[in-house]
Amino acid sequence: MTSINIQNNSVPSLSIDFTKEKEEAYQRIFKRSPLISSLSVGWGDLSIVYDRQSPIELPKTSVKQHCIGILTDIPSTVETERIIDGRFVREHNVQGEFVIIPANITHQAAWYQEGCSVAIAIEPTIFAQTIYEVVDPDKVELLPQFATRDPLVYQIGVALKSALTRHGTSSRLYAETLINTLILHLLENYSVPCNSFNSVQGRLPQYKLQQIIDYIDAYLDSDLSLNELATSVQMSPHYFSRLFKETTGITPHQYVIRCRIDRAKELLKQGKLSIADIATQVGFVDQSHLHRHFKRLVGVTPKNYLRQFN
Repeated sequence: MTSINIQNNSVPSLSIDFTKEKEEAYQRIFKRSPLISSLSVGWGDLSIVYDRQSPIELPKTSVKQHCIGILTDIPSTVETERIIDGRFVREHNVQGEFVIIPANITHQAAWYQEGCSVAIAIEPTIFAQTIYEVVDPDKVELLPQFATRDPLVYQIGVALKSALTRHGTSSRLYAETLINTLILHLLENYSVPCNSFNSVQGRLPQYKLQQIIDYIDAYLDSDLSLNELATSVQMSPHYFSRLFKETTGITPHQYVIRCRIDRAKELLKQGKLSIADIATQVGFVDQSHLHRHFKRLVGVTPKNYLRQFN
C-alpha cells in the first residue's frame, strides 16, 4: 500500500451524513458493513459502530457529524497516515488513543496493520443541546485532534463496545449516558474557548422527581432513553442527568435497573411467570441479562430468590 497522495487537493471529498444514511454511510467509506452498530441492536437514534479494520486506504471524506474514533483493541503499534483539514501527520497508533474529526472537516487516512475501534458520530445539534446549560454552544468550537491518549475517552469506548456486543436494546439509556459524558469531556478538554463554564448544581423539585418516577414505572418494560426521560420533565438530557444524580445519588440508568429488579422480585414472589417471561416483562433483553443484574444487586440469582417462596 502506498502513502496517501497529500498533494492531490483537487480530489473532491465524499460527503457523508450518518444521521440520514445510517450504515449505508459506513459502507460508502469502508465498502462493507461494520461488525456491529447501534442500528443493528436497535439504537436507531445513535450512531455508534464497533469494527475490526484491516489495512486500508480511506477516501477523502467530509461528514456532517462530529466523528470520534477510539482505538479499543490494538495488539501492536499501527502505522497510520492521516490528513485532517489538509494537515498531514504520520502516526504510530497504540491502544487507548482516539481521534476527533469535527463536522464538515475533511479527513483521509491509511493504516497498515489490523486493529479494532469504536467510532461515534455525534449530530452537532445534539452536541449543542448537551452543552447549552454549561456554555453558549455558538461560542464553542470542537477542535480536530490527531491520535492522542485519553484514559476517560478510552474507557467510554470500551464501555460502548461492551454495551453494543452484550447488552442489546435495553442498554440504549446507558449508551446515551456515556455519549453525554463524552460530549462534556470534549467540551472541557478539546474545544475552544472553554473559560466560561457554568456548573450545574441543585436538585430536582419534588414534583418533577415524582413525574419521572411515575414515567419510569409506567414504561419500565420499554426501551427507555435518556432523551425520552429528560423530555418527560421538560429538561435537556445533560441538565436532567446531573440533577437526577444530585437528587437520588445514582444515575438515571442505575435507577431504571434498580426499578426493574424490584419489579422482578415482586413477580417472582407471585410465582405466576417463568423467569424468562419476567425478564422480558420488566424490560431486560433476556433471562441472562436479568440474572446478571439481579445477582449483582440482590446477592442471589433469580432462581435462588424464587426458592425462598416455594
